[in-house]
Amino acid sequence: MLFEMSLKEMKKYMGSSPKTDDFDQYWQEALAEMKAVDPEIEIKHSAFQTDFAECFDLYFTGVRDARIHVKYIKPKKAKAKHPAVIEFHGYGCEIEDWADKLQFAARGYSYFGMDCRGQSAGYSEDSGGVKGNTRNGHIIRGLADDPEKLYYRNVFLDTAQLAGIVMDMENIAKDRVGVFGYSQGGALTVACAALEPRIKKAAPVYPFLSDYQRVTQLDIDNSAYAEIKEFFRKYDPLHNKEEEIFNKLSYIDIQNLADRIEAEVLMTTAIADPVCPPSTQFAVYNKIEAKKDMVIYPDYGHEGLPGIRDRHYRFFNDL
Repeated sequence: MLFEMSLKEMKKYMGSSPKTDDFDQYWQEALAEMKAVDPEIEIKHSAFQTDFAECFDLYFTGVRDARIHVKYIKPKKAKAKHPAVIEFHGYGCEIEDWADKLQFAARGYSYFGMDCRGQSAGYSEDSGGVKGNTRNGHIIRGLADDPEKLYYRNVFLDTAQLAGIVMDMENIAKDRVGVFGYSQGGALTVACAALEPRIKKAAPVYPFLSDYQRVTQLDIDNSAYAEIKEFFRKYDPLHNKEEEIFNKLSYIDIQNLADRIEAEVLMTTAIADPVCPPSTQFAVYNKIEAKKDMVIYPDYGHEGLPGIRDRHYRFFNDL
């Protein structure tokens, strides 16, 4: 892509956005808050059922009293202790239909798909409680307030809390849990694996929410990243608070979490992606110190990628 650096450069690129000195303390305190929450787990049968799997609506209480909804599919003939996979969805979407997820039950795995709080038609709620208008999106939600009020702080914690809930289930092998997702779901896959080190395998596809300063320099204005530029236009037109703003965003920049990951990672990147620039994805990948591999689609963008679902199927074979 004309706006991007070369692939050779990207393979060495380590990101250009800041990481605050208190980053680790920030997430230590956030995780402590999460662990102090009573999840009040509720599991009830869904209206959708099949002859080989049970489908449930699972709810739990996340930080700041939000109720989070999860689609849970349990194979009827699974082993007493069997693997599980957790999926996170794209920006402004929700977890897809039950029928699309039955492949996991067919192979003896339990499946969990989390609706992000307050997004689209999903059933998870956003408890809010921040100052300032968020305009169109979630990246800037809480940006005019304290860093602890950032929307994605809470969503990242939801992913780790769900992983812990899954691992604590009697029928789940806690050392055989994998996570995956596309775009925002790819970002949440990275965040979950970083904040819950017991995750065994992670498969993020063209992850969102990385290297915000780089994105702004590239002037990406055709996607969700455009809200950062719009935030500056409306609330800091002279960029007098630019350093402060990017320091706040650094807390929810997944490249800054990447070195915490202990899971095996299979990342997928599309080089012609105009929504999540590939350099920002390499900034994540290059900081992962665990076992890893990358699938590169040279001629594809932010779209369906042929063969990737089959690749994921094989990747999760030995969970």
